[in-house]
Amino acid sequence: MTQSQTTPAAPGDDSHPWAALYSLLIGFFMILVDMTIVTVATPTITDALHATPNAVIWVTSAYLLAYAVPVLITGRLGDRFGQKRLYLIGLAVFTLASLWCGLTGSIGALITARVVQGLGASIMVPQTMAVITRVFPPHLRGRAMGLWGATAGVSMVVGPVLGGVLTNWAGWEWIFIINVPVGVVGLWLAWRNVPTLETHSHKFDWIGVALSGVGLFLLVFGIQNGEQHDWAGWIVAMIVAGIVVLGLFLLWQRANREEPLVPLGLFRDRNFSVANSTITLMGFSVAGMGFPLMYYAQAVRGMSVLNSALLMLPMAIVTLPLARYVGKLTDRVHPRVLITFALVCLSGAFFWLYSQMTVGSSLWEIVLPMFLMGLGSAFFWAPNTATATRNLPVHQAGAGSGVYNTTRQVGSVLGSAAMAVLMDSRLAHYLPGASSSAGEGGAHKIQDPVIADHFSKAMSQSILLPAVVLLAGVFVALLFERPKHAGFGGQGTTQPEATPAAH
Repeated sequence: MTQSQTTPAAPGDDSHPWAALYSLLIGFFMILVDMTIVTVATPTITDALHATPNAVIWVTSAYLLAYAVPVLITGRLGDRFGQKRLYLIGLAVFTLASLWCGLTGSIGALITARVVQGLGASIMVPQTMAVITRVFPPHLRGRAMGLWGATAGVSMVVGPVLGGVLTNWAGWEWIFIINVPVGVVGLWLAWRNVPTLETHSHKFDWIGVALSGVGLFLLVFGIQNGEQHDWAGWIVAMIVAGIVVLGLFLLWQRANREEPLVPLGLFRDRNFSVANSTITLMGFSVAGMGFPLMYYAQAVRGMSVLNSALLMLPMAIVTLPLARYVGKLTDRVHPRVLITFALVCLSGAFFWLYSQMTVGSSLWEIVLPMFLMGLGSAFFWAPNTATATRNLPVHQAGAGSGVYNTTRQVGSVLGSAAMAVLMDSRLAHYLPGASSSAGEGGAHKIQDPVIADHFSKAMSQSILLPAVVLLAGVFVALLFERPKHAGFGGQGTTQPEATPAAH
C-alpha cells in the first residue's frame, strides 16, 4: 500500500492545464527532434569524424537505446519524487549533454555524449504523459493526448529539415548546440507553469530493470554489429542471449505480485495492445528510413546537405496543417479507420520511394512520395496515442503511458539497428569490400556511374524494410475495436475529474 506525500507548491500550481501542456511539449518536441535531426547530417559526420556509416548510425542508436531502457523506471520515479521535479532534472541533463555533443571531436566521444542525452530524454518523456493524465479532466484528455501524439509526428518531420539547415549554414555541431537555448527556455516555462502534484511511494522492480536493460542491450548490439563481424558465433550468441533474457523479463513480470515494471494486465485491453503494436512498428520504420535516403541524395544525386534535407519538406507541408485537425477526429472516428488509412499511405509511400531511388530519376519523382508520407504521418500519431490509454482506468494510465513510450522506443532502437545491418548487407552485395566506407558514400557525390548505380540500388532496397514493416502494421491496425470511453462519437461527455495539486 502506498503512502501519499505532499510536495511544496511551486510557482504556477494554479495555472491552466493547457499552459502546463504547452510548456512540457517544448522539451518533448526537442528530444524527439533529436531522434531524426542527425539523419541528414550522417554523411557529413562520416567525413568530419573519419567514421564508418555503421559507427555514425550508432550516434542515433546509442541515443535511442539510452532513451528506451530506463523509461519504465523513470516513470515510477516520477510518481515517487514528483513529475515536475523529474522533468526538470531530465531537461537539464539533456541540455548539458547537447552542449557536450556539439563540442566533441571524435565519433566515440559523440556516441558517449548521446548516451547521456538519451538518459536525460528517458527521464523527461514519461512525466509529460503522466502530467496530462493527472491535470486534464477526462473529457479533455483525449484532445490533450492527441496534441501530444501530433507533436511526436511533427517532430519526426521537422528533425531532418532543421538538421539540414543547421548543418548547411553553421556546421553539424549546431544540430546539438541549438538545444541549449531551447532547453533553457523550456526549463523556465516548465518551472513556472507545470503544477507540483501529489507523490506516492513505490517498490521498484530492480530485477525487472536489470533484465530488460541487459536483454535489450544484448539484442540491439548483436543486430547492429552482426554484418560488420560476418555474423560470428559470439554475435549470434549475444542475440540469442538477448532474446532469452527478455523472455525471462516477461516471466518475471508475470510472477511479480507486488509492483512489476510492466503490469501485464494492461494488455487485456485490446486497444492498448494494438496501439502498442502499431507504435512499435511505426517507431521501427521511421527511426532508420532517413539514413538510406540521405546517403542516396548526397552520394548519388550530389545534393547539398540542405537540399537533401528539403526532400523531407513535403512531409512537413502536409503533416503540420493536418495534425490539429486529425487530433480532433480522435473522439469521433473509429481508430481502426484513421490508423489503417495512415499505415496504408505510409507503406505505399515507401514502396513508391523505393521505385524512384535510381540514378536517372528526376527530383519530382522523389518528392511526390514524400507528400503521401506526410499524409500518413498526420493520420497516425495523434489517433494512435489517444487510443492507447483511453480505455484504461485512471489509476493505470501512468503505467500504460510508460509502457507505450517504451514500446515506441524499443521499436526505434531495433529499426535503427536493422537498417544499419540492411544497408551494410546491400552495400556488401553490390560493392564488395565497400560496406565499411559506404563505397564513397560520404557527403560527396560518387563520380563513377557504375558505382553510383550500384550504390543507389543498395540504398533503395534498404528502404523496402520500412515499407514491408508498415504493410504488416496495416493488418495489425484492423484489430482496433470501438473505444469505450464516454463521449466517443459525440454521444455525451464525461464530467471533469481533476487531480488536485499538492499545496
